[in-house]
Amino acid sequence: MTRQHTGAWGWLLAVVVAVAFSGLGAWQLQRMHEKEALLAQVPPSRAAAVPLQAAMQAPEALHWVKDRLEFLPGLLLLDNQLRDGRAGVKLYQPARAANGAVVLVDLGWLPLPADRQLPPLQPQQGWQALEGLWAPAPAAGLKLGPALAAGKQPGTWLATRIELPAIAQALQLPADRLAPRVLRLDPALPVGYARDLDLLPNTLPPSRHLGYAVQWFGMALAVLLIPVVLAWRRRRHGGGH
Repeated sequence: MTRQHTGAWGWLLAVVVAVAFSGLGAWQLQRMHEKEALLAQVPPSRAAAVPLQAAMQAPEALHWVKDRLEFLPGLLLLDNQLRDGRAGVKLYQPARAANGAVVLVDLGWLPLPADRQLPPLQPQQGWQALEGLWAPAPAAGLKLGPALAAGKQPGTWLATRIELPAIAQALQLPADRLAPRVLRLDPALPVGYARDLDLLPNTLPPSRHLGYAVQWFGMALAVLLIPVVLAWRRRRHGGGH
C-alpha cells in the first residue's frame, strides 16, 4: 500500500471516529437541554391534583396526580439505582385507571445485598387511592443490550432502563394504553418502599452533561488534527531532502 493510500485510510478513520465522538457530544447536549427544561417547570401544587387521564392529555408537563387505580400483576425492578451511596433497585408496578389507561407506579427503592438476592417481593393488590408526581422515569443513558430480563421470582422483570414498548410487551399490556411517564408515589403514602420526589434522581445535573459534551467535541477535534499534523510533518520532512 502506497503512502498516499495509507494517508487516505488514515483520514477516513479519523473522520469516522470524529463523527462518532461528535454524535456523543450532541447526545450529551440533548440530555442537558431536556433536564434544563424539566427543572424550569414550576412544581405542581397538590391542591391542583388531576386524575391520570388528565395528566396523559398533557404528558410533557409535571402534574400532581390523584386517582383511584387498580394494581395489575407484574413487578419491574430497575437496576443500578443509587440512594445514599448504596446500590439497589427501584420497583415499578403497573396500575390501571377506570378509563383503561395504565401507568407504571414507582413503589420505591430497595437496597441490593452483596449476593444480589432480594427477599420475596409482594406486589400491591386491587384498587387503591393513590397520589404522586407525574414525571419522567429515570434517565436511560446509553442503550446497550436488552432492556428487560426475566427475574428470579415469578412475575418479576429486571430492567436496565425504562423502555415502554418492551415493558408493555413483557407485561402483556396494550402499548397505546401505557402512559409515557411514571407516577412517583407521595412518600407519605403507606405503600411500597423508601422514595422521594427528586426531579433528577440517580442522574447527572445539566452542568455535567455540558462538561461531557465539551470533552467529546474536544476529542473529535483532536482526532481530526492528528492526521493534519502528521501530514504536515511528512511534507516538512520530505521537503528537507
